[in-house]
Amino acid sequence: GKALRATEANRLAFEDQKAQLETRNLETRNEASALSAKLDGTSYVVIRSASDSGALYGSVTPRDIAEAVTAEGFSVDRRQIILKAPIKALGLYETSVVLHPEVSSSITVNVARSPEEAELQASGKSIQDLAAEAEAEAEFEISELFEDIGSAASDDDSDE
Repeated sequence: GKALRATEANRLAFEDQKAQLETRNLETRNEASALSAKLDGTSYVVIRSASDSGALYGSVTPRDIAEAVTAEGFSVDRRQIILKAPIKALGLYETSVVLHPEVSSSITVNVARSPEEAELQASGKSIQDLAAEAEAEAEFEISELFEDIGSAASDDDSDE
């Protein structure tokens, strides 16, 4: 608004407003602290389609994360989500949620192609590791198969 003259009445009104604002700020900070205690360290799953190499088709935005957190019963706005870098691949990401200028919490965002994949990632395995293990197993089985075929062929030769 407009500037007021520094009369005694205006000073008293200003002091009264200042006290109300400080009280309201303390209340919102206490609410944010209580919410932060519940929110800190929690994990949220965001399902997205991605290539076999784990690159997302698109990216995960603060709005997507805010929706995932809100779906779990916490009231969080997209402007409160702080990403260190854009999320463009599958995996686990630490993200900050600023609930009040003096209060923030850290959450984990689990970006996966399916709920099952999210569980695997949460347990510490990446999809690329699992694919490499499956490929190694398949190669081992194929080499065993060729050895079996080779030994069967040599058995046939010895019969003659």
